[in-house]
Amino acid sequence: MAPIALEPENHSRDAAFKQALHGKQVKGEGFLSMMSKDREAHKEATEEYFKHWDDKSYETETVEVREARKKEYATLTRHYYNLATDIYEYGWGGCFHFCRFAYGEGFHQAIARHEHYLAHLMGLRDGMKVLDVGCGVGGPAREIVKFSDVNVVGLNNNDYQIDRATAYAVKEGLSKKLSFVKGDFMQMSFLENTFDAVYAIEATVHAPSLEGVYSQIFRVLKPGGVFGVYEWFMTDAYDNENSEHRRIRLGIEQGDGISNMVRISEGLHAIRAAGFHLELHEDLAEREDARPWYYPLDGDLRMAQSLGDVVTIARMTKWGRYVAHNTIGALERIGLMPTGTKKTADSLAVAADCLVEGGKKKLFTPMYLIVARKPKS
Repeated sequence: MAPIALEPENHSRDAAFKQALHGKQVKGEGFLSMMSKDREAHKEATEEYFKHWDDKSYETETVEVREARKKEYATLTRHYYNLATDIYEYGWGGCFHFCRFAYGEGFHQAIARHEHYLAHLMGLRDGMKVLDVGCGVGGPAREIVKFSDVNVVGLNNNDYQIDRATAYAVKEGLSKKLSFVKGDFMQMSFLENTFDAVYAIEATVHAPSLEGVYSQIFRVLKPGGVFGVYEWFMTDAYDNENSEHRRIRLGIEQGDGISNMVRISEGLHAIRAAGFHLELHEDLAEREDARPWYYPLDGDLRMAQSLGDVVTIARMTKWGRYVAHNTIGALERIGLMPTGTKKTADSLAVAADCLVEGGKKKLFTPMYLIVARKPKS
């Protein structure tokens, strides 16, 4: 692996920016949370994020443009979640990932089952010390603590998400089993051989190099420890010379804060190169399920299984997006919403359409399952 230049960490700078952008606001939700942001700090976050995408189309994309994103991978991801976290929670909930759907299964039930399935395959059990790499606002970590009775440390490079995750853990009475740490998963501060198990749910896709982040996970795992991941990949049907394929891939990357998404074969090479022994790998998107993983984004209300699902899916329909995004735009124009909120929401909408298209055309998967183990010696 060619060396990856790592961004210098500056936790005091990040904490100060979090305070400037979000203030002490941790428990707000939805539109109220979006409206409370500091205008100048939000403008800075918007400019810092979108400088990597504005006027850089799939038709003219160059290696140099992609390398520039990779060089600022941590800043890119941190500002993405500064902008998108409240929108995610409003539209999707506290678990920022996709899942499979069984017959008659509601949205939130399916989300939890997806987390349980990974914990089961990894053999997580009482008392194990487990690392969640890229923990978001802690939704999966809370569920896995309750399901497996493990002790989880969540790693995250976004201070706002850490604050929210910590507040949710306290609210649910899980703070003795669950804690959160600020850090860059490309340069973890943990000592070698610290954790019994490590998992990542649709998070390591933000790495500029999968071999780099997998190598860090390998280092902090104890000998014999297990690593489980649901990874985002372009499938091996993806052809970078095909402009339509590039359009889909770039739309997903821009709308999801990703500097460098790769194909399945490259990911499997990366995990082996990091030193892991592969125990299991499978694209779960290829399973014949009652409904496809992308159905919530496709906005097909006929597939909803409950009134709660209807509310969730309605937000993803074209009409739901139209109403929400134009409401945000109107609030921006009268100064009640920070400028750039609609731009972020529109970017997420483009990504949603590209995710659905990528799924239907078998060019993309958000649930490539890998279970791998660090050799005992």
